[in-house]
Amino acid sequence: MAEQVLLGVSGSIAAYKACELCRLLVKAGIDVQVIMTSHATELVGPSTFRSLSGNAVALDLFDDPSAPIHHIELAKAASVFVIAPATANIVNKLAAGVADDLLTTTALAFTGRLVVAPAANTQMYLDDTTQESIRTLEARGATILSPDIGALACGDKGPGRLPEPQVIADAVLQALKRSKALAGRHIVITAGPTREDFDPVRFVSNHSTGRMGYALARAALQMGAEVTLISGPVNLPAPVNDHLAFVPVVSAREMCEAVLHAAQSADVVLSAAAVADFRPQMTSDTKLKKYALSELSELEEGETVISVKLVQNPDIITQLSEARQAGSLKPDLVLVGFAAETNDIDSNAREKLVRKGLDLIVANDVSREDIGFASVDNEVLVISPESDTPIAKASKFEVAWRLLELVSDRLRRSDVD
Repeated sequence: MAEQVLLGVSGSIAAYKACELCRLLVKAGIDVQVIMTSHATELVGPSTFRSLSGNAVALDLFDDPSAPIHHIELAKAASVFVIAPATANIVNKLAAGVADDLLTTTALAFTGRLVVAPAANTQMYLDDTTQESIRTLEARGATILSPDIGALACGDKGPGRLPEPQVIADAVLQALKRSKALAGRHIVITAGPTREDFDPVRFVSNHSTGRMGYALARAALQMGAEVTLISGPVNLPAPVNDHLAFVPVVSAREMCEAVLHAAQSADVVLSAAAVADFRPQMTSDTKLKKYALSELSELEEGETVISVKLVQNPDIITQLSEARQAGSLKPDLVLVGFAAETNDIDSNAREKLVRKGLDLIVANDVSREDIGFASVDNEVLVISPESDTPIAKASKFEVAWRLLELVSDRLRRSDVD
């Protein structure tokens, strides 16, 4: 059965180029379902796309009586949705979550790989709002194709021309390739911090937001994997997908138990969570009063020192490595650790790779504000026993894609061996 791609065509004069894009995709053996905005139909007739694709063109939320929830049926049927041309209006709607026609409603319901090819007047494309929308879509995992520079229909010259159809088709084919890279694999991902309670209102934790782990989960789903996302407390919505099992936890011990259980059937474990190394030795079920935590001593400056005994939490990734070696997990299970460091990044990560028996370790400098905790972007060095692979600064979703491609390559090599 042919792969299905949604082709969204919006009201730009460049809509005529989408006809050639449709032809190229069909020639590549892809089942193309075209969605047109009402403005697009003023520029290219739906019958043209019907002839090129061999499918009826979707125009309105209620134009298919056999699919009463048309946009949902369209969104579920495809693994890639390419919008070309995407006007500045459409780009800004997508970023804001506006869903006021069939194209934008389908995009909001779509959970696969989104490819957006903007085409607009130079000033409209360069406008701060449009550029911010592009950054927002990239951060969410969309592939944004940079427009060509040249003469525009309005007479202006500058960026805003729709890329050539072959360039867009190549991007779609690459997205389709990615969407199958982890098909049939079970990927376990940990994300966020853990919290280690003193009492019901006080805890020890860290600055992890979970963004990297959640980006990995979304990317793995779009690569066709079955995903188990085990998450500490974060302010992020869990991805909603039929192929995702979401397991919320709080403490390191809860996370350890959940990971060891999920790993029984896993092909890959990505340990992106920032798990607390220590927890309070004693935990109270009721709120502790100020002087009940421990013995207090007054400093000369009038400050108070509280001494609290901590005990070590289980080392999750080490337990997985030992279980794999003992034969209780798949022998070819790929273990990926993360090293969030503030100094001696490479050497600390390499030591951790060896000490914990990992296949890959992802090292990043969390002391940098532009790629550290709570940042939108990341920049990492992926270290294996055989080689080092730098991933340049990009959105955490794009970094997740590139990391999972390395994991996919390792799985393929293991299959061959």
